Amino acid sequence: MRNRLLNAAERLLVKQGVDAIRLDAVAAEAGVSKGGLLYHFPTKLALVQGVVERLADRFEEVLPGPDAPPGAFARAWLDASIPAEAPEGEAAPSDSVPVALLAAANGPEVLGILQQRYEAWQERLEQDGLPPGVATLVRMAVDGWWTARLLGLATPTGADHRQLRRLLLDLTGEAG
Repeated sequence: MRNRLLNAAERLLVKQGVDAIRLDAVAAEAGVSKGGLLYHFPTKLALVQGVVERLADRFEEVLPGPDAPPGAFARAWLDASIPAEAPEGEAAPSDSVPVALLAAANGPEVLGILQQRYEAWQERLEQDGLPPGVATLVRMAVDGWWTARLLGLATPTGADHRQLRRLLLDLTGEAG
């Protein structure tokens, strides 16, 4: 039931944005009573925290362990975030659930979840075996790409997108 509710919240977020995350709307989307939702998530804050935690967990699942070769963590960060080819058209919420926006829009308790994850991820990036600052540069470029995409801020397309991604891959030590 918990996953069903979180799935419903994510669907609403993708379809309608952060403002759509209301307890009654999530309950209706999940096909359960509001009381059923409240049993698992007693407040909207608890629901949003659950969504952010699950999305961060999913992202973490694609990241390699600490015994990975040099550059693997930064490369996985890039691969999980920027597709090989630029998405066509304007950014759509369905491109990715905008977890950072969801976290920021729901206050410091929710943003704190993401900040803690980023602190741990940043430590892993710094220990990725790349020259100092390189893995952080890749993370910052990825974060900037997503920010530009979500806000429609002249995101690179076509050959420019491929070149940007290739430069970032080169920084991680991937030849080719």
